[in-house]
Amino acid sequence: MSLIFNPLISKFKKETLMKKMFNKGLVVSSALLLLISCKKEEPVAAAIDINQIKEEIQAKENEFADTYNAGIMKNIGYFADDAITYPQNNQPVAGKEAIIEYLKKHMDTISKGNKISFITNEVFPSKDGDQVVEIGNYKIVDSTQALVNSGNYMTLFIKKEGKYYSLRDMSTSDLPEKQ
Repeated sequence: MSLIFNPLISKFKKETLMKKMFNKGLVVSSALLLLISCKKEEPVAAAIDINQIKEEIQAKENEFADTYNAGIMKNIGYFADDAITYPQNNQPVAGKEAIIEYLKKHMDTISKGNKISFITNEVFPSKDGDQVVEIGNYKIVDSTQALVNSGNYMTLFIKKEGKYYSLRDMSTSDLPEKQ
């Protein structure tokens, strides 16, 4: 009789072994599927308030214009230490101190009796808000409010220690050149 049951026992063992292997495979597959399906949560970036940034940049421009119009050219925290400005009809000026000296030197020829104003038209912040490109326009009027010069500018601001500083800027006049 043991010969008759022997094939049955081995068939039973095979079925049990197959079930165990199937169950292990199912458990391992489920675990892998669970691991694969779990998404790594991306940190949510802080919402960028474009209007707030535009107001902040406009305030910087207003402070710059007020200081310049008062005939005072000092470090007001407008330019970054490694700023470069590209003035009209001149070579680029590199470094905050050099830019301030350039503005002091040209103040009498540019603004004697004139007032400059800046309007921030658009701002384009980076996703983290640490860089902002500003597009604006400027206007220079004399003491009678007659237009002396006007034009457009672009400035790249960087944020350091919670404040924006001009890193690069350039402007162009939109008035025809006087002959």
